[in-house]
Amino acid sequence: MDYVSALLPPVVMAVFFIGLIRVIVKTQGGSNKAKEDAAVDAALARVEGSRRPSTNTEA
Repeated sequence: MDYVSALLPPVVMAVFFIGLIRVIVKTQGGSNKAKEDAAVDAALARVEGSRRPSTNTEA
């Protein structure tokens, strides 16, 4: 019985991990892909716009 109690936690974690990966893969793309891409593009544009040009005076 010790082997059952030793193997149960890794098996349970593996099952939940596989379920998590399946959910992540299923939610990629689809009807929300354009909306997600637009949100990422907007966030990147904000970051790029807020950067100041560095004044590097090294010769």
